Amino acid sequence: MSTLIEIEEAADALPPEQKQELILFLAARLRAGGAEMPTPRRFSKETMAGWIAEDEADMERFRRGA
Repeated sequence: MSTLIEIEEAADALPPEQKQELILFLAARLRAGGAEMPTPRRFSKETMAGWIAEDEADMERFRRGA
């Protein structure tokens, strides 16, 4: 394999657990090469609570068939 297209096609053929191993391998190589990783995003407790409440309401509507 010498082209990105060949590598992408080979990666598509992998089972999910090997795809996960591949992504971890690539991330480690990026870090070792000095690549900057994005900073983690931070959300307030209120924002997350709102998302959870919205998700719960959506699930309740789904269960009722609405």
